[in-house]
Amino acid sequence: MGVLFFVTGGARSGKSRFAVRLAEAEAQRGRTVVFVATMEALDDELTARVARHRAERPKGWRTVEAPLSPVPALAGAPGDACVLIDCLSLWLSNLLLAALEAEPPSDGGAPAESIGPRARGHLESRLDAEIGALLATIARHAGPTIVVSNEVGGGVVPPTALGRLFRDAMGTLNQRVAGTADRAWLLVAGRALELPPAGAP
Repeated sequence: MGVLFFVTGGARSGKSRFAVRLAEAEAQRGRTVVFVATMEALDDELTARVARHRAERPKGWRTVEAPLSPVPALAGAPGDACVLIDCLSLWLSNLLLAALEAEPPSDGGAPAESIGPRARGHLESRLDAEIGALLATIARHAGPTIVVSNEVGGGVVPPTALGRLFRDAMGTLNQRVAGTADRAWLLVAGRALELPPAGAP
């Protein structure tokens, strides 16, 4: 079983750059690097951002687009490859929006304004299963896995039900992944703070 590195932080905190440096260190040890991207280029600004991120990655890295599930990309990576998943927050957002599109709120309200208890329960159950599948796949991967995620709980309470659901689910997702990580870092203003091991007082 390989090691799991967890990297989190706010927007523009430097977390992706730090994760790339971790992967570069693995590449210097002779490992293949597989970059699993969860961002979808849905408009011109995102298309430019995707192109910029691609240009910043070292040549020779393999990129796999996986907006709705990083599990098949991780499972299909060479056994000892370093897999970098960037990022969990975009994956979660994509998953939530796809689930709501497939099963809109039963009360007929707009998803961002009204999510009934039944729809919320269904979404939370699906997310729980998806997170479990991701963690199980990471545990089976022989090489190192680097996971990037956003820390979203430090701001104001979101005004919509969908925003609150995303915030709560993101917190749960981060806790579950960080709880199994061998090492974890919080990025603040480009500086990395290594977090204590899971379960430490």
